Amino acid sequence: MSDDTNDDKRFLFPDPDVALVPAPSRVSASLPGGGTGHVIDADTEIDAAEGTERVAQWLRATVGAATGFPLRPHRRNVNRVLLRIVPSLAGELGSPEAYRLCADGSLIAIDGASETGLFWGAQTFRQLLGPEAFRRAPVARRQQWEFPAVTIHDAPRFRWRGLLLDVARHFMPKEDVLRYLDLMAAHKLNVFHFHLTDDQGWRIEIKRYPKLTETASWRARSKFGHRASPRWEEKPHGGYYTQDDIREIVAYAAERHIAVVPEIDVPGHSQAAIAAYPELGNTDVIDTTALTVWDNWGISANVLAPTDTTLRFYEGVFEEVLELFPADAVQSSPFSSFVHVGGDECRKEQWTESVTAKTRIADLGLTDEDALQSWFIGHFDAWLSARGRRLIGWDEILEGGLAEGAAVSSWRGYGGGIAAARAGHDVVMCPEQYVYLDHRQAPGEDEPVPIGFVRTLEDVYRFEPVPDGLTEAEARQVLGTQANVWTEVLEDTARVDYQTFPRLAAFAEVAWSRLPAPAERDFAGFERRMAAHYGRLDALGVAYRPPAGPRPWQRRPGVLGRPLEGPPPNK
Repeated sequence: MSDDTNDDKRFLFPDPDVALVPAPSRVSASLPGGGTGHVIDADTEIDAAEGTERVAQWLRATVGAATGFPLRPHRRNVNRVLLRIVPSLAGELGSPEAYRLCADGSLIAIDGASETGLFWGAQTFRQLLGPEAFRRAPVARRQQWEFPAVTIHDAPRFRWRGLLLDVARHFMPKEDVLRYLDLMAAHKLNVFHFHLTDDQGWRIEIKRYPKLTETASWRARSKFGHRASPRWEEKPHGGYYTQDDIREIVAYAAERHIAVVPEIDVPGHSQAAIAAYPELGNTDVIDTTALTVWDNWGISANVLAPTDTTLRFYEGVFEEVLELFPADAVQSSPFSSFVHVGGDECRKEQWTESVTAKTRIADLGLTDEDALQSWFIGHFDAWLSARGRRLIGWDEILEGGLAEGAAVSSWRGYGGGIAAARAGHDVVMCPEQYVYLDHRQAPGEDEPVPIGFVRTLEDVYRFEPVPDGLTEAEARQVLGTQANVWTEVLEDTARVDYQTFPRLAAFAEVAWSRLPAPAERDFAGFERRMAAHYGRLDALGVAYRPPAGPRPWQRRPGVLGRPLEGPPPNK
C-alpha cells in the first residue's frame, strides 16, 4: 500500500482505544488476526541504540511515569522496546522525520529515519498504550499493559507544522508555555511561533533596554471581551519571560524536536515599546511621552518612526533575540533560523503627517508610505541575512517587494501565499478564515465571546493548505501550515484550551497526514478516532470544547463578541 493511498481503512483499528491522531500513512496487522502484539510490564527494558538516548529518556519520563514501570536500560531481558536510527527510512518514506513501528509478539521496535523521526514514533507508541499513558502517575496498579500487534510506516506531509501562541495580549506563564510544547509534541507539530510583542505588552527581557520589561510588560487594565464590549477588567495585567526563561523554553522545545520562531513586531503593533521608549515613536506628530501600554484591542495608530534611532534600537533587540534563539537549536530543523518580524497592519496616518517620515521617503527616493514600510522590513531582512538568519513576516511584507530569502506567513486568505509562491518565496499557509482558532467553533449563543468566522471541527479537518492553481514547482514553496491562537478574548489558559482543542487535533492531521482532497476526507472516521483522543486530552488536563458544546463554566454570558461574519471566501 503506497503512502498516497486514500483507502481510509488504513486508519482504523479493531479497538477504538488505540485509534491514532494524526492518522499514520500505513497500518497493518503484525500477527494473523491482529490481537495483542506485546505487553509492557515491570520487566520491560528499553534497548537504546546509538543516537536514541534522548528518546529513551523521554519515554522513561512519560510512559514510565504513567505506568509506574522503570523501563530500565536493556541488559538481558527479552521483553524490550528497541529504539534505532535507520537513515534509509528517509528515502523509503520520503522524509527525515519518518518512522516505522512494529510490535509482533516478541519485540516492539521503533525505527526513525533520524532522532526526530524516532521521537514521532515514540509519540505513536504512547498513543497505542491508551489514554492512561498520558497521565503523570499510575491511576491503577496494573501488572501489564497490552500493546496491539501492528506495523506502522509513517511520515509527515508537510515540513512546517506550526502553532502560533499569542502571549502578548494575555500573558501565559512559563509553565503553561511548556505545557503547550508538550501538547504540540503529542500531535506531531514541530514549529512554535512565539508571538512576544504587541501594542498590549512586551514579553521578553532585553537587558540593554530594561524599560521594555519595567514599563512595556504590563498594562493598567484590560478590555474584557471584544473591543465592542463595554466591560473592563480593572486590574493590572502583565508578565514577561526572563532570558533564562527563554533559554529554558527553547531547550525544552528542542528536546521535543520543536523549533521556536520568535516574533518581534515592527513597524506596527509597537505601542508598548513606544510607551517605554518614547523616542521610538513619531514625536513630531504626537506627544509620545503621554503614551501607555494599550489597554484595548484592535490596531493602534502608534507605530515606529522610520528613523536611524529606531533602526539601531531594534538591531540591539534582535542581537539579544538571536543569542536566545540559536539557529541550530533543533539540529534536524531548518526552521530554528527563522525570525518573525510581524510587518502586518501598520497604520500610516502618523507617517503621512510626519515631516521626518516625508524626509526619509524623499531621501530614499521612495514613492509613498507603503514603500516606506517595505524599506523598513527590507532593512531587517538584510540585517538578519547578514547574520545567517531568515526573515519571515505576515503577507503584507510582500507589498513593495521582498528580498529573495524572506518567507511569508499567509494570513489574509490564500492570496498572499499564492503571490509569494509564484514569486519564488517560501510560504506558511495560515489563512484566518480557516485556522485562526480564536474564531468561534459553532454559531450557537453559548459560544464564549464569539468572534470571527464559524470554524467547526469539520471545517478545520477539511482545510487544504496548498491552494488550487499552483504549479508543481510553486506548490513546493509551501513549507507547510500553521494554526494561530490570538488571545485578545482569551484571558486565561482555560480559555486558550477551549478555543484550541479539539480543533488543533484536526489541524495536526491536516498538517501531518496524507489526506484525500477536502471533500473526500472521512470526517466520520476522524470523529471515531477522536472518541479515543478525548480520553488522552482528559488525561492531559486539557479544557477542550466538548462535541456537544461548552460546559456551563466555559460560557461567558454577557461578554460581547464580534458580529457573526459570513463564510470564508473561496480559495
